[in-house]
Amino acid sequence: MSPDFTHHAVAYFIEPILAAHDRTRVEVFCYANVRVPDATTARLRTLADHWRDIAQLDDDAAAACIRQDEIDLLVDLAGHTAHHRLQVFARRPAPVQATWIGYPNTTGLDAIDYRLTDEICDPPGQTETWHSEKLVRLPSTFSCYQPDAAAPELNALPAVASGRITFGCFNNFAKITPEVIAIWGQLIRQLPDAQLLLKSRGLEDPATAARIRAAFANAGIGGARLALNGKELSVHDHLQLYHGVDIGLDPFPYNGTTTTCEALWMGVPVITLAGNVHAARVGASLMSHVGLPDLIATTPDDYVAKAAALARDLPRLGTIRQTLRETMRRSPLCDAAKFTRELEAAYAVMCG
Repeated sequence: MSPDFTHHAVAYFIEPILAAHDRTRVEVFCYANVRVPDATTARLRTLADHWRDIAQLDDDAAAACIRQDEIDLLVDLAGHTAHHRLQVFARRPAPVQATWIGYPNTTGLDAIDYRLTDEICDPPGQTETWHSEKLVRLPSTFSCYQPDAAAPELNALPAVASGRITFGCFNNFAKITPEVIAIWGQLIRQLPDAQLLLKSRGLEDPATAARIRAAFANAGIGGARLALNGKELSVHDHLQLYHGVDIGLDPFPYNGTTTTCEALWMGVPVITLAGNVHAARVGASLMSHVGLPDLIATTPDDYVAKAAALARDLPRLGTIRQTLRETMRRSPLCDAAKFTRELEAAYAVMCG
């Protein structure tokens, strides 16, 4: 069940699973709380055995629909994000209920039995106490990414032509805390020719941009060293911005997920700081699965040191640029068939 069966981050992670499910083991019902369907909605609809539009149904009616379908396992893909239907889950319309991928935290609902994750995002014995659900750790990664077909081809390392390192972060600016700005300022001050590119909604607003520029200037990133992009772009044009980025910077304590996958697919390595909860460890999971665990920092100072060291190693950056997409393609992050078999095995255990 999801409100995000549209052109939304969740679709990049659920579409390959819907396509790869073994129909001899799994019958797929999609409960779409979608208010404005789009082309992605239409594509996802073709991958479901049964599609139920529930946006116009109240919680009781939606729960009744699910009971009538005799669902064995109902999976929430939204958590406490916009337009969720957790009130439907509270009515327990299915005997087993779980939450996955759309929200990096507990739902806090006794009616949801399980939360799907992996052992890097939720190390065994470390995060159980913060969950009302039982954690089910998938054998490899907690999610499987399907790169967008509109992604442009890779380019050469931009630093070679520009003569300077460009760091980039395309995450929602709500994740960019004062501590993040301070650490990024510390990094940029170590590299006199480096610049930082930020892309996020809202940055096109002059007042917002001025406030953000002032905050970064106070941290030592001012003038031409900070570039802001708030334009609404096509997928191709959005991803093509990575042609100007050498190294991605993951925010903390709320890491990127889709944005990190996009950067990796475009050949851009990402420096991440591992924290102690799922939202702060997604970067560690993603970087581990593409063979770059050395880019996972454990402290803010370590984050700065790793980013600075990588910025000074142009030969390595050039090699990563040209090999990372294929490495990712062959990794568990993009192996939909293997991931879906592991997910189905977990489903079977959950259903008893």
